[in-house]
Amino acid sequence: MRATVPNQNYFSDRTPIKGIILAVDDNPNNLQVLSSFLDNSSFEVWAARSGEKALQRLENDLLPDLILLDVMMPGMDGFETCQRLKSDQRFCDIPVVFMTALSETADKVKGFQLGAVDYITKPFQHEEVLVRIEHQLKLRHLTASLIAKNAELQKTQTQLIQTEKIASLGQMAAGIAHEVNNPINFISGNLTFVQKYVQEVVDLLYLYQQHFPNPPAEIKDAINRTELTYLLDDLSNVIKSMRVGTDRVQEIVSSLNKFSRNRETGKKLANLHEAIENTLLILGHRLKANSERPAIEVVKKYGNLPLIECYPGEISQVFMNLIANAIDAIEETQKNQNYCDIAENPGVIHITTELIGEQVICKIADNGAGISEEIQSQIFNAFYTTKPIGKGTGLGLSIAYQIVTVNHHGKISCHSQPGAGLEFIIELPIN
Repeated sequence: MRATVPNQNYFSDRTPIKGIILAVDDNPNNLQVLSSFLDNSSFEVWAARSGEKALQRLENDLLPDLILLDVMMPGMDGFETCQRLKSDQRFCDIPVVFMTALSETADKVKGFQLGAVDYITKPFQHEEVLVRIEHQLKLRHLTASLIAKNAELQKTQTQLIQTEKIASLGQMAAGIAHEVNNPINFISGNLTFVQKYVQEVVDLLYLYQQHFPNPPAEIKDAINRTELTYLLDDLSNVIKSMRVGTDRVQEIVSSLNKFSRNRETGKKLANLHEAIENTLLILGHRLKANSERPAIEVVKKYGNLPLIECYPGEISQVFMNLIANAIDAIEETQKNQNYCDIAENPGVIHITTELIGEQVICKIADNGAGISEEIQSQIFNAFYTTKPIGKGTGLGLSIAYQIVTVNHHGKISCHSQPGAGLEFIIELPIN
């Protein structure tokens, strides 16, 4: 069908949106008309004489902003071409406008169902063609802008959640440390006197036995019933165990205090190994053996690292998220195994640090089930989680990614294969 060409000067004062238009029509005259007035309207025009050639043209890296597609073509018609375009992830977002002389409603409905966004009737009316093209390109630009704004809002939301979460965690850690600190100091301080007083009583009993080796029968019976010799020997061991326990609680309180103080604003020089050790201490209860599995072993290989300038609290949060994630992965792998099977292949977390140039490298790897490449590509996305409902928010790794890449200008990546565990690699600049 031959197109009619109105006066080209009609649009001389228009300023259309510039873009690349792929025109697909088996009629060379129609292509010439379209190319002529679209080119005069500041559009770059690509031409294709068939659906097959149009698809071949799209194999290039540069894609058009809009496709004008003739419906009635020999071989692959416009409907089939549109269907193939919309089924390909590379091209499905490119708006398709059909060009046709068909006026049947069913044909138009079919085109819209296949993914077309508009129709242009033949013979062409240049003003209508340009208005429809401009309208669709504006819609596409607005859609792209909306998607970008939505991504930015989601990023801001994640950062707000991260800030609130870190602040709440810091307050909770400070509160727990404060409430536990006073009573544990009281117990620890009095243990010294208890140990001294008990030792004095024990020495007195031994002295009594030395000078009065043959007490009355009633006292002998009491000594035998209470196993006095064993009791006196074990009493000091009990006190030593209590001392170990209070020291452990004081270490945890100290770590909680450091974890809380690390939430203070501003960058500081920090020791990454200390941050890792504090995190392991706080998560120690999850690493211990229980009735379902042996202990999860932590293998540390620390390099010689300098102090690095960072936000200590945020880096501690990253370690907390990654190590907790490793523990989750190991427990998920072991949940359907019996204790003996797990004992033959227990959970292990490897933590490695090293200095390469001006970059500090920290690797945290587990021997869990690993993840697929598809999951790896989404693992740092906000709200994405592979954990069951109620066990994960999908924010931990997203927060870690924001902290490392945005707040510290570093890098974080993961490497995994199904069945071969998962390794996170963090790269942080010293300054």
